[in-house]
Amino acid sequence: MRKTLWIVSLLLVASFVLAACGGASTTGGEPVTVVETVIVEVPAEGAVVAPSGYGVTLETVKARGNLICGVNSQVPGFGYIDADGNFSGIDVDYCRALAAAIFGDANKVEFRPVTAAERFTALQSGEIDVLSRNTTWSLVRDTELGGNFTATTFYDGQGMMVPADSGINSLQDLAGGTVCVQTGTTTELNLADVMSSLGIAYTPAVYEDADSTFAAYAEERCDAVTTDKSGLVSRRTVLADPSAHVILDVTMSKEPLGPMVRHGDDQWFDIAQWTVFAMIAGEEFGITSANVDSVRSSATAPEVMRLLGLEGDMGLKLGLNNDWGYNIIKLVGNYEEVYNRSLGPDTPTYIPRGYNSLYTEGGLLYAPPVR
Repeated sequence: MRKTLWIVSLLLVASFVLAACGGASTTGGEPVTVVETVIVEVPAEGAVVAPSGYGVTLETVKARGNLICGVNSQVPGFGYIDADGNFSGIDVDYCRALAAAIFGDANKVEFRPVTAAERFTALQSGEIDVLSRNTTWSLVRDTELGGNFTATTFYDGQGMMVPADSGINSLQDLAGGTVCVQTGTTTELNLADVMSSLGIAYTPAVYEDADSTFAAYAEERCDAVTTDKSGLVSRRTVLADPSAHVILDVTMSKEPLGPMVRHGDDQWFDIAQWTVFAMIAGEEFGITSANVDSVRSSATAPEVMRLLGLEGDMGLKLGLNNDWGYNIIKLVGNYEEVYNRSLGPDTPTYIPRGYNSLYTEGGLLYAPPVR
């Protein structure tokens, strides 16, 4: 609702001025008072005005008919292309969940492989709608790269892998050695920071992408290789003899990994963020892709009803349909399902949940209230 503000401007014009301009707008020689009324519309008290850019991304994605998601294609368990050309991994499944929230169809997504060096440019330029590529949240990336990180989808830390028969048991044992590392990553920066703080002289062997980095390590062109511990676990599975390599018992950094969107469209950020929260909430409430229909038909808990679109118009507040949360869980799964599919105990890339457990189980995963 708006209220009208009346601005009244009184212009007193002397008759001799009007006469000088050739006018005859006088009455009995007296000056004429001209009243100009201007009507200005202003928002009612408490009304919210959407900022410039709000809603543009969702509108673009809907008009195109699919989501374009920047992903990795070389890290099993996170973003990987198999021999048949199929994408898999928890970052890939996040993209499917976002498509499910928007379209009610998890397949309406195009996966765009991007390297570490080109990923931020691809996001900034609009080549991709969202970046979901094992990317670490940091202050510089949050401020200088024109993006916003959503809630973290995987809490990680940087590690170091060496040949099992190398005799290397600590970072100090790498003094004078060579370490393979991927360029354009926080991994490269963390390595320099840690080795400098420990006073360890080493030679970095820098490569463009994960494949070339681990190929160099496999060919013994370096004494060790470093990346996030999750990446070491996943890449070890594709080495010729995984048992011939060990990951040192050291954590060199904090690496909160998660999706990233462009600055300037808060609606899109909200949608990307709450897609993560919907999967976490699904696990917390015990709602899975297998039981979501029965839960929905008998739900009485208010927050579950809001998550599944039964009350509250939560989807409409995001610019989506009210069944957005239901579609995420039904078509892709809750967080536990997504995790187990790519990193669970029955996979070659098994990583214990640890910090990536619900807060109720000693982990860091926590979804705000759906209300």
